[in-house]
Amino acid sequence: MPSAPVSVAVALADKLDTLTGFWAIDEKPTGSKDPFALRRAALGVIRLVLGNGVRAELLPVTGKAYAGADTADLLTFFHDRLKVFLKDQGIRHDIIDAAIAMEGNDDLVLLVNRATALSDFMKTEDGPNLLQGIKRASNILAQAEAKDGVEYSFGADPKFAETDQERALFAALSTAEPAIKAAVKAEDFPAAMAAIAGLRAPIDAFFEAVQINTENQTVRRNRLNLLSQIRAAGALIADFGKIEG
Repeated sequence: MPSAPVSVAVALADKLDTLTGFWAIDEKPTGSKDPFALRRAALGVIRLVLGNGVRAELLPVTGKAYAGADTADLLTFFHDRLKVFLKDQGIRHDIIDAAIAMEGNDDLVLLVNRATALSDFMKTEDGPNLLQGIKRASNILAQAEAKDGVEYSFGADPKFAETDQERALFAALSTAEPAIKAAVKAEDFPAAMAAIAGLRAPIDAFFEAVQINTENQTVRRNRLNLLSQIRAAGALIADFGKIEG
């Protein structure tokens, strides 16, 4: 694999030109048939980009090549090849899907860094447990929003908290959210995972002690809005709904 900047640029240009050209004439691999070795070309792009840490957004690059090319479909093709590439490194397809769902998924270095950190996190004790908490919050919210015809995302108020577990969750979220945002902005995904891991115990305690659908509608709405903060915190990192388990 080339590493000199000019060699990398030429190799990338050659492979991207080939791929976008075939996409422009709607000549894509189907099933097991790939007479023009386009899967190999896409894998070559992935290896060049990841091996050399090339930071580039593929959609603008491929979009300038051929006006007739379906660049969104080509990006999906790259993502499919990337799943095969990362599977050999022990990263599950659902983890990759959770990372692909995030903004910036045409920057393969960014995408792989996110997926790798998420994969490592899901191998810890906190990962699967926190996943269940986020999914539970999302499911309760989805049911309540469908029933009530509103979206609960307007911010919960600690003054309506009635239990210690609620207050502890408010405090944990107020600490975790800015830490997650700062870490994601800095592309420090391991730090983002560490920050959200701090929510596991407060979320578990909250669900064990607190009844969401209480008769007091003010308290109920506040608790549902608190669940939306859990959902939003997870959404800063990845689409946890795409992760199996």
